[in-house]
Amino acid sequence: MTSPLLESRRELRKCAFQALMSLEYGSDIETACRFAYTHDREDDEVKLPSFLINLVTGVQAQKEELDKQITQHLKAGWTIDRLTLVEKNLLRLGVFEITSFDTPQLVAVNEAIELAKSFSDQKSARFINGLLSQFVTGEN
Repeated sequence: MTSPLLESRRELRKCAFQALMSLEYGSDIETACRFAYTHDREDDEVKLPSFLINLVTGVQAQKEELDKQITQHLKAGWTIDRLTLVEKNLLRLGVFEITSFDTPQLVAVNEAIELAKSFSDQKSARFINGLLSQFVTGEN
């Protein structure tokens, strides 16, 4: 089994997204993260990586503010409620990483696009790209 310290951030980001989706249906952060992280593993008694916990906790703590920021960048006539749960959670995760985390901005955008391709479709990936690109400041 891979050590949590050697786990790729891409895989951990995928787990964070899955945990965020789980939280939409009721759960606590620890349970959601543990299930997402250990789902395909033989050993479910592992220490959860701090990167995963920090992403999920951060997004959950700032959910209302993230939704406000996302809403400000939607086209006229669109509301956050009109987005799918997949899009909402990918956007929340992406905006959080861009604005409040140590992930380089372009990496955060690219990772959100890749998750959209895996969990949704090309149209959604283009939408995620277009919206998140508006948050990139060019600082990193």
